Amino acid sequence: MKFTRFQADSTVYTGVMTEGAVKEIKGNIFGDWEFTGKEFVGNEVKLLAPLEPNQIIGIGANYVSKVDDLPSELPDIPVFFFKPTSSVIGTGESIVIPEGIDQVKFESELAIIIGKQAKNIHETEVLEYIFGYTVANDVTAPQYFHQDGHWTIGKSFDTFTPLGPVIETELDPFQIRVEARLNDIEKQNSATELMIIPIRKMISYLSTVMTLKPGDVILTGSPVGAEFVEEGDVIECEIKEIGRLQNSFVTANILT
Repeated sequence: MKFTRFQADSTVYTGVMTEGAVKEIKGNIFGDWEFTGKEFVGNEVKLLAPLEPNQIIGIGANYVSKVDDLPSELPDIPVFFFKPTSSVIGTGESIVIPEGIDQVKFESELAIIIGKQAKNIHETEVLEYIFGYTVANDVTAPQYFHQDGHWTIGKSFDTFTPLGPVIETELDPFQIRVEARLNDIEKQNSATELMIIPIRKMISYLSTVMTLKPGDVILTGSPVGAEFVEEGDVIECEIKEIGRLQNSFVTANILT
């Protein structure tokens, strides 16, 4: 199923996207929910980020360019970071380049949505705790990285985490490609087999450190090819089985 959040007539709804329509639902997508019987056609709705995350966790530098480059030994402690939920926007919204810099980087990624509480889970159990998947753009301003390796500020500006367009629950995350096109020119196109820390190991490890809860979003890393962008550029992050996440870049001074 393709779950989404959308706005129609100034009201925000949760729904399931079908061919030619979005069907409203009520209840908790991670628990009990039901269709209300109300439907909207595509031109009646504005898609929003498909969920309001509980928390957002990213992993750094997690792709190689070819299978032969995968390391024989994985790092004992992968590089993870948090992003604030206030940085989330949906498809079609503008990404704001902060005042004082001219460029930021796009990073197209597969995002995992946790569906039930997970603590100390084994790698073989991980898929049982995943609700679904969406497309993410982990926008980054490296200028704000701390010299000692702190990434928080450079990852945290408002609008720096586009998500969408839907949460796809019926997906094999090991048989997809993560793509990105900048101004209609392909920049990223990699299979998830090129991840250094695989999905099962990633989620299992995180669950030994913290209790993962429904609505947590895990950004699984960006393939080789991420580039700097500037005002006026349009980025399309896509996983064909999920959909296309499109955003344009504006500078902060345009908004003031």
